Amino acid sequence: MGRITARTRVTRVTVGGATSRREDHLAVEEPLEIRVGGRRLAVTMRTPGHDVDLATGFLVSEGVVSRGDQVAAAIHCGAPGENTYNVLDVGLAAGVPAPDASTERNFTVTSSCGVCGKASIDAVRTRSVYDVGGDALRLDPARLAGFPDRMRAGQAVFERTGGLHAAALFDGRTGELLVLREDVGRHNAVDKVVGWAAREGLLPLRGTVLQVSGRASFELAQKATMAGIPVLAAVSAPSSLAVEHAAAAGLTLIGFLRGESMVVYAGGERIEEPIGAAVRDTATEAVAG
Repeated sequence: MGRITARTRVTRVTVGGATSRREDHLAVEEPLEIRVGGRRLAVTMRTPGHDVDLATGFLVSEGVVSRGDQVAAAIHCGAPGENTYNVLDVGLAAGVPAPDASTERNFTVTSSCGVCGKASIDAVRTRSVYDVGGDALRLDPARLAGFPDRMRAGQAVFERTGGLHAAALFDGRTGELLVLREDVGRHNAVDKVVGWAAREGLLPLRGTVLQVSGRASFELAQKATMAGIPVLAAVSAPSSLAVEHAAAAGLTLIGFLRGESMVVYAGGERIEEPIGAAVRDTATEAVAG
C-alpha cells in the first residue's frame, strides 16, 4: 500500500506575530487506474489504501455489479516504470457482463468530482436494483445528531493532516458504527464504504445511515441509492439535484446535521418526531403575515 500521509516543511505566518518554520503532514493524493479484465475503466485521484474496496464500490455505483460476489479478483499491477500500487485490475465473476462503453471515463476523475468524464448526461444517472423507498427504517433524531461527532472522532488521518473527507456507515436502529473511510475525494470515501459492505456481503444496506463530512451532492445521493442505503446525512448543504434524486428514489436526505439540529430535505417520514413536539410551518406563517 502507498503512503497515506507525507511530510513537508512549511512556514507559518501570523499577522502581527512571529513567523515560524516547522514540519507539517499532508494527505497523499495519487492516481488509481481501475481496470476491468485488463481494460481501463477510469482513473481517479485518491488517498492510497482500501483500493479494492474503492474499486468495488465504484463498480457498484456505476451499476456494473450489485453484489460483492460478482467481483472475482482484484490485483495491483503496472507496466515497467509505473507505480504498481496505482493500477488495480478487477476480474468479474463468470456470467457478469463487462461494463459497456458508456461507463468508461474519458479522463481522470478528480478528487472533487466523481462523475467527471462521463460520456453523456444520460450516462450520469444509473438505476439501482434496490428499493430504497421501501425501507422501513425509522430514526431517532437524538441518535442521528451524534453521528457527525462520532465520525469526526474516528478520522485518524484528518487529525494529522486536516485534508481528508470522511464517510461513515451507521446502523440506523442501534447507532453502531459499521465502517469509516477517509479520502481526499468525498466520492472515493463513499465508494470505499460501499465497497467494504459489498465485499462483506451486506448489500443492500437496509436500515443504515451514510454520514458524510461535507456537502451532499447528486453523486453521493446516487451512490447511496445504488447500495440500497435509505438515509444520507451531511454536515453541510445538499445540491438541488441531490434533493430531486432523493425525493424520486425514496431516500431520506439530511443536511446541516450539526449539534442538535438538522434540516430534512426529503424522506422526512423516517424521522421520528419527539413526543409532544410542536411543528411550525414558517412558510405558511410568512404568507399569512
